[in-house]
Amino acid sequence: MTEPPASSHSGTTTVSFSIQEPGKRLDKVVADRFPHLSRTQSQRLIQTAQVTVDGHARKPAYRVVLGEQVTIVLPPDEPEPDLQPEPIPLDILYEDEHLIVVNKPAGMVVHPAPGHPNGTLVNALLAHCPLIAETGRPERAGIVHRLDKDTSGVMVVAKHEEALRGLHEQFRNRNVGKTYLALVRGRVKTPEGIIEVPMGRDPADRRLMTALRQGKYARTRYRALEFFRRHTLVEAHPYTGRTHQVRVHLAWLGHPVVGDRRYGPRRQRLLQNRHFLHAHRLEFTHPITEEAVSFEAPLPAELDDVLTRLRPKVPQPFR
Repeated sequence: MTEPPASSHSGTTTVSFSIQEPGKRLDKVVADRFPHLSRTQSQRLIQTAQVTVDGHARKPAYRVVLGEQVTIVLPPDEPEPDLQPEPIPLDILYEDEHLIVVNKPAGMVVHPAPGHPNGTLVNALLAHCPLIAETGRPERAGIVHRLDKDTSGVMVVAKHEEALRGLHEQFRNRNVGKTYLALVRGRVKTPEGIIEVPMGRDPADRRLMTALRQGKYARTRYRALEFFRRHTLVEAHPYTGRTHQVRVHLAWLGHPVVGDRRYGPRRQRLLQNRHFLHAHRLEFTHPITEEAVSFEAPLPAELDDVLTRLRPKVPQPFR
C-alpha cells in the first residue's frame, strides 16, 4: 500500500491509500493498516460507511482489488481510561503465575464501558494483581473473554501477554469447552439438540442481538437436565462465542431464559435482579504448561433457591 496522505477536520482524520496487496478482506486491510483499532472497531467503521473503496461503501468481507483507493475517516483519539484498582473481593477458583480463574458474580460488569466507569472485574483484578495492567488493551487488562453483566460463572484472565495470546488463540479457534446452566420458560419438547442459527445486531435495536439469515454463524448444543411444571433446567454448550448467543438461541427455540427481560417477557416472577444463566464449566489447555484443565463454579445460592422452590411440584429429574 502507498503511504497514506491524511487530512484533519473537526477532530476526525481522513486517510486515503491505494491497494497494493489484492485479495484481502476489507476489514483485515483496515485492521492491518491501523493496528490500534480492534477488529470490531474496524468493522463498525466499514458498516457505517466511514470506509469507502473508490468512493463506494463496501461490506467488511469485501475482497479488495489491486489499485483501488481506500478512504477511511478515523474518529478522534480517545484518551486512555484512568483505571483505578479497587479492593473488590474476588472469588478465585485457581491462580498461578500465568493466569487467574474467577467465579464472576451476577451484577458485575467485566470491564469499564460507558455507564460503568468503575466497580468492574478489571478494577478488582488491578487491585489483586497490578502487573495485569500491562496485559492487553488498558481498559480490558488481562481479559480473554466476557460474560454478560447478569451472567455469573467461570472466567479465565491472563496475567501476561504470552498467556493472553495463547488463550485468545484457543477461543478464536473454538478449542475451549464452555458449559452453561440455564433455567428456561416452558417444558422443552426435544430433550437435546443443536441450534445452528446465524446471529447479528437487531436492525430495530442495535443494543440487541437476533437471529438473522445474513448474520454470523452461531452454534449451540443443549440438553435438558431437569423438567419442572412450567420450566426446564438446560445445559448449553456454545460452540461459537457470539454476543448473547445462549440467550438468543434459547429464545429462538421458544424457551427464553428465566429473568431475561431483553429476550423474554418483561414481567418476571421467579427472578427480579438477574437472569438464570450461569457459566458452570470452562475447559481449555493451559497456555504455558499445555496441560488440559477444567474449572467449575457452583450454582449461586439465589439460583439454587429458585430450583428448590420449583422441585416439590415436579417429577424426577430427566435422565
